[in-house]
Formats: sequence, structure tokens, C-alpha cells
Amino acid sequence: MKDTAFYPADILLPSAERGIDLTKWAVVACDQYTSQPDYWNKVEELVGDSPSALRMILPEIYLNLEKSQVNRKISEIQRSMNEYLQQGLFQACPKSYIYIERILSDGTMRKGLLGMLDLEEYDYHPGSSSRIRATEGTVLERIPPRVRVREHAVLEFPHIMMLIDDLQRTVIEPLSVRKDKLPLLYRFPLMQGGGNIAGYRVQGRDALAVQEALEKLAQPEAFSRRYGLPMGTPPLLYAAGDGNHSLATAKACFEALKQRLPEEEWKTHPARYALAEVVNLHDDSLQFEPIHRAVTGTEPEKLLKAMEKACGARRANGSQGDQTVTAVTSNGTRPLLLTRPTSQLAVGTLQNFLDQYLTENTGTVDYIHGDDVAVSLGQKPNSIAFLLPPMGKEELFPTVILDGSLPRKTFSMGHAQDKRYYIEGRRITY
Repeated sequence: MKDTAFYPADILLPSAERGIDLTKWAVVACDQYTSQPDYWNKVEELVGDSPSALRMILPEIYLNLEKSQVNRKISEIQRSMNEYLQQGLFQACPKSYIYIERILSDGTMRKGLLGMLDLEEYDYHPGSSSRIRATEGTVLERIPPRVRVREHAVLEFPHIMMLIDDLQRTVIEPLSVRKDKLPLLYRFPLMQGGGNIAGYRVQGRDALAVQEALEKLAQPEAFSRRYGLPMGTPPLLYAAGDGNHSLATAKACFEALKQRLPEEEWKTHPARYALAEVVNLHDDSLQFEPIHRAVTGTEPEKLLKAMEKACGARRANGSQGDQTVTAVTSNGTRPLLLTRPTSQLAVGTLQNFLDQYLTENTGTVDYIHGDDVAVSLGQKPNSIAFLLPPMGKEELFPTVILDGSLPRKTFSMGHAQDKRYYIEGRRITY
């Protein structure tokens, strides 16, 4: 296969011969609904005693439990993986990609391709020049609990979604035209408003065509021309859309493995790779939603004066300049133009200012989905909210290339129920 850092994998699926209920099997990404216990209680009720990916993941809502309870859940996860293997609940899909069509909650279709990423080609640290990079800052404190799940696990069930900047739609979209010629692996409704999903096996010449298209996308000359960069700039081929902390966890576990094994062993070890779905940034269903900021326990006017001094924030008149935000306080709403930006995006300039300001002054920042919620918070006493413009999809790759990882909570890709569901797995031990 071509050296593209994304390859066909030996994928495990719930066995059709065992009559597994796929709707009960598939559950949403573990980092969703973290403040809504009713959601996960309902999942428990729906799954009952049926085989389910729920038994092989740790929903993050449970991380607030006592340490002994978390440890018990992690032990149960690892025991379930071994029991499911011993009971023959999986069917193998070797050396394959899976082409995925997901009907989202709004009725639109998202196309994706499941395969395995080479963790040797991934670096989440700021300033990375690897082919696989993080899009947002990685919060290292979120990795240890996930490491404890993965480090002794025999299987992986990640919810990683990576983005490729394929304007000409050469990698994934040709598979949609050929899907009637591809073996159908599954088609079923997802629980809890997740829409519907279908998966098709991709192998042989179809897999080779994917590899060739990815290789062309990653050619250094084409990459430099696409973004107007100097020749020799290291290409960015895959940018994390969702699940960056799961990918960082896989990387951490692999790096620990490399310390224990000789090179000839870790080079071919299954833990060198991580299962992920790749989606085209230009997929029609993919929409970026802004995540606003609200600062409470602060002096709004003092903050705004400091912002004017730090990044040239002044009242905007019309559509002057590229970076604007809208400030909301109990005194009203005012659009601000950031005349001395410190980032490629307004959210980066704002976040850089807030990070510095709040180290020296009182106030707590929160990250808010939805204009109405942000406005209501900003209008409270001793508070200010900043409404951010939507980030254009076309800005993502150039910004990551030039700035490195974006500020945390820069954008959201769709609603919680539209995140990846766990269906497919892979062995990460011999």
C-alpha cells in the first residue's frame, strides 16, 4: 500500500450470525452528554443485558465517581472485551476500509471512511509538522483516565474523526458512486436520536484507489500550491475533528510500548495504529458552529479597556477588518473590531487576551453553545459575553498550518447526537 499514514485495518464487527441487536450495540462517543446523567441512564435501560459497545467504553460522566468506582468500571471494561472475544461475538473484516454513510439528526448524510492511522505520523504538540495533527490544544489532564482504559485493553473502540481537505472530492466520494458494488456490512437505526447508519466493505482495487488519491493529496508540491506556502513545507494531511484526546491516548500508550519493546517488534505491533473515521472537510453535511465565551465575576468595562490596549479592540463600524466579536454586557451590545490580532482567527485573538487577563484579574470563563444562552449570561451583573462569528471550514487547515493547534473550544462539529457511535473495533494486542 502507499505510504499515506491511513491504511486498511483488520476490523471487528458485531457478528450477524449471533443475532446481535445493532441498535443496542452502538452507543455515542464517551465524551458526550457529560452533564446529562438521564441520557446515559436511558442508554443503560435500552441496552440491558444485551451485548453492547457500552460495556467496552467509559462514558466520561462517570469520571466524577470515587476512584474505586472508576477503577471497577475500567476492570469491567477489560473483562467484557475478553469475554466478548471468547464468546465469538465478533466477525472479522480483514485488511479493509469501511465506507460509512450516516444519516444525521437533521436528515443530511455524512460520508466517511474507516481505517487505521499510523501513530508514528501523529504529533499533537504545538508547532507539530507531522502529517497527522491536532486542531485544538490537547488538555493533558484528560489523557490519564483514558490511558488506564487502553493500556491493558485487548481491543480499541475509538470515536476519532479526522478531516481531510479534499476540495475536488477524490478520496471518499467516488465510493458513494460505487457503493452498490461494495459488500454491505450493516445498516440500522442508531439509538437516542442518532439517525441511521450504513457501512460497506472497501478492499482490493477500491482500497488502492483510496490510497492513490490520498497520496496525490499529500504530495508536497501540490500541498504548497494549495495553501500558497513555500516549497518544502511539511504537508498536513489529517486534522483531528473529533476525538483528539482519544488519539492522544493511543499515542501515549504506543510511546510507552516503544520503551518496552525492541524496534523490530513495535514497528509491526497493532498498537502502533488507531482506528479512525476520515471525513472530507468539504462534505455538505459538515458545519462548524462557533463556541462563545462568557466571563463571570469580572468588571466588564475594565476588561474592555484592557482588551483595547492588548489587541486594539474598538467599536466596529460596518465590515471593517477581518476579526470582529460582539461584546454583551448589562449595558448593551457592541460589535468590536480587533485591530491588532494575535492569531489568524478572532477566537484565537480573544482567547489569547482572556488567558492573559484572567491570570491577573478576577473572573471565570465558560464556553457556551448557542447565541441566546451566551447573551443571557453576558447581561447578568459582573459579567460579559463575547459572541464569535462562525469559523469558515476553509479556514481550518491554513490556520492549523500557520498557527499550530487552535485555541481550545474554537468550534463544534454538529450536535451531540451526531457524533460518532461505537460500532467497529480492532485488536491492539497480539
